[in-house]
Amino acid sequence: MSRTIVNDMTSGSPTKLILKFSLPMLIGNLFQQFYNMVDSIVVGKYVSRNALAAVGATGSLIFLIFGLTFGLSAGISIVISQYFGAKDYENVRKSFATATYIIVGASVIMGIIGFFSSRFLLELLNTPASIIDQSDIYMKISFVGILGIACYNGMAAVLRALGDSITPLIFLIVASVLNVVLDLLFVIVFHWGVAGVAIATIIAQIISALGCIIYAMVKVKILRMPLKDFKPDPVIFRKCIHLGIPVALQNAFVSISLMALQGVVNGFDEAVIAANTAASRMEQLVLQPGMSLGAALASFTGQNIGAGKIERVKKGFKSATIIIVVFSLVMLPFMYFGGEYIMRLFTKKEDIDVVRIGVEAISITSFFYSFVAMIFITRNFLSGTGDILIPMIMGFTEVIFRVISANILSNYIGYRGVWWATAITWVLTAGVGIFRVKSGKWKNKSILRQI
Repeated sequence: MSRTIVNDMTSGSPTKLILKFSLPMLIGNLFQQFYNMVDSIVVGKYVSRNALAAVGATGSLIFLIFGLTFGLSAGISIVISQYFGAKDYENVRKSFATATYIIVGASVIMGIIGFFSSRFLLELLNTPASIIDQSDIYMKISFVGILGIACYNGMAAVLRALGDSITPLIFLIVASVLNVVLDLLFVIVFHWGVAGVAIATIIAQIISALGCIIYAMVKVKILRMPLKDFKPDPVIFRKCIHLGIPVALQNAFVSISLMALQGVVNGFDEAVIAANTAASRMEQLVLQPGMSLGAALASFTGQNIGAGKIERVKKGFKSATIIIVVFSLVMLPFMYFGGEYIMRLFTKKEDIDVVRIGVEAISITSFFYSFVAMIFITRNFLSGTGDILIPMIMGFTEVIFRVISANILSNYIGYRGVWWATAITWVLTAGVGIFRVKSGKWKNKSILRQI
């Protein structure tokens, strides 16, 4: 068996294992967010604030389509990690073959849907006429490249389920550097505007996907099988879909809530839309440790549930919770007092109103980072155990509270209501996840018990 997958997380210190596993993912996610930020910085500084707003207006819509595909990848990861924890390598291979068919099929279907519905969706969100054409171009190009993005995320999910978080990091760093170079080339030299940053992203993602797949096929022996056996297994296919659909729906609920929020934001002027884009990009960077730690906890939990080690699973959850809450509290003063410096990274000197609004946004949400971090921890923990309905309910909770609170608060306190709605939603959604974990009802959700 290749060294790259020998990362058995069923023994050893839970804290050390989770930190060791999450660190490469964190670095990779930071690189990914870095080049997402560069997209915004380049169009904001070298094109216009309308271009920055145009890119930001597409975020929730793209996540809606991509999130459905990525949710299936998450379901597949749960299946593979539990089989790996149980040392059932034959079913690991079958799961990988099945996963390939699911990811490719889903990404092609969702890409076609996204490409042809982009304009309709933007109009549905009341995207201002001044930016809708640029937003439509950005979305269409992004959906053309969905297969590359889905294949990278799918392959990365498989490798992480097997305990390898290094390989996806290496290829993500390559993609990040390439994306930044292409951004600057396409926008500053070729003057392609928002189309340039979209093209740069999909080229970089396709190259990282190809590299990750080729490396895995060459180095990870457990995934190799004769071509005639590379076909979907009906039982595993149903289980992947059974686990993946709720995660996909969870992502859909989250994106719908973000779409509703974007619809409220679009009701204000371009300055508010641009400020929301910049603030959101920076907050995504700050939230990466929670996302990475949550993903590491999912793999840790999946392997240990597969091995039947319930007490060890509990220790992993406790360790991850302590780590992420401490980090969130440390980041609070940096974000609260550094808001103006952050916003100036994304804007021209004359965009004073964009900076002012963005600073207000960061000063509100920075006090609630611990709650959004616990959403990532509890959601991934429950998914790792196979208790996938609750994460879906958490996503539905986000829709309900974000839509209601954003519409009500924005009527009373203007654009500030957008960020107070986000804060309230984080608190309530985290509460749902914490309550479920404390109930202990996740203990009997292992897929190995169900198959």
